[in-house]
Amino acid sequence: MSLPAIAVILNFSSGPSFGQAMIIGSGVLGVNILADSVTVTADVSDTVQAVNITRGRNALSDVFQTGTCSVVIADQEGAFNPNNTASPYYGLIQPLRKITITATDPSTGLVWAMFAGYTTGFNYQQSRDVGIVSTTTITAVDGFRLANLATLTTVAGSAAGDLASTRISQILDAIAWPASMRDIDTAATTVQANPTASATALAKLQQATDSEYGAIYIDASGNMVFQNRAFTSSSIGGTPTVFADNGTGIPYSQVKFIFNDDLVYNSGSVTRIGGTAQTSENAASVALYFKHSYNRTDLIMQTDAVALDYVRAYIASRQATTTRTDMLSLNLNTTSTAGVTAALQLDYFDPIKVKSTQPAATGTSTLDKTLQIFGVSHNVTPNNWVTTFTTLEPIIDAFIIGDPNNLYDILGTSVLSY
Repeated sequence: MSLPAIAVILNFSSGPSFGQAMIIGSGVLGVNILADSVTVTADVSDTVQAVNITRGRNALSDVFQTGTCSVVIADQEGAFNPNNTASPYYGLIQPLRKITITATDPSTGLVWAMFAGYTTGFNYQQSRDVGIVSTTTITAVDGFRLANLATLTTVAGSAAGDLASTRISQILDAIAWPASMRDIDTAATTVQANPTASATALAKLQQATDSEYGAIYIDASGNMVFQNRAFTSSSIGGTPTVFADNGTGIPYSQVKFIFNDDLVYNSGSVTRIGGTAQTSENAASVALYFKHSYNRTDLIMQTDAVALDYVRAYIASRQATTTRTDMLSLNLNTTSTAGVTAALQLDYFDPIKVKSTQPAATGTSTLDKTLQIFGVSHNVTPNNWVTTFTTLEPIIDAFIIGDPNNLYDILGTSVLSY
């Protein structure tokens, strides 16, 4: 099986945008960005010894985390040693410079984004032993790091009655996040005036997102993406990519299922800022699993009625547990052509079906689960590539039917119409 061709590009210009700079009279309008001088870049693809990328959502805290990346490159001449005055990049190697990683699918020729972020370190390791190559390890994080570095109190243009999506755009404006690197859905929830307590831009973004019951994350191309609750509360749609060990789907290397109560919440209280506590509890779930409490006091929806819908939806979608695919790994040396494409293409919210043949006392049984991807990692060396997916239920699980407190019964009324 041919492995994807990986490309790693360093961009030593400042600022968050990944567009290549151009000067008047050169470059391509609509593709490049205007600048006073041409950006210095370095293509280190031919020297890559290892790439490790990790992106995903924390299941317990219910938020997408900062994506991380490390790239080990052969650096026999010390070109990426920041202290090497003879390096062509001397003086340019700084923290928070841009790095993009892409991969070309050998079967289709399509190029897929793997990671786009900002360097946090250039760690040079020199070797004097014969046959041992000196290396530089480049570490990087995605744009959440930039949002977490900026502290805000006021947010220009914000006012009570803004949609959550409008507030998110205002916060991004406040930290000069490029308009070309945003994918912002229109929210349904209106929010209060911006809380003036000092907080990071990332915290304010997540506060507005959680008040909508949406999702915010950095995608593999480096864009800030906001998904509204109409998207996150939809049942798993589309045709799932099937992975199976019985020949009926893409062959996988390893799979691990998990069944626990980590994500069970059956008693909740949500208090918007300036409001009163709104509560919901599912007695049957408490009797089955004991009480698992959820509490939020920092949300900024405008009314208590919206806070009540929030806590009802949260408890309705988490009152029970189910088996999840904690890990599904694809070894691109041994999987199918479709498996290579899936490893490069699948990302957050994409549905997958996992079939695993289980030994049983009287023969075999098949565990068959359809879930959404919420975590992606890639571990790459010149001769090996392993992609690992983790899955979770939808952020709001709309499958449970029959309880008047269940999300299914309120989705068409207050939860999606206020």
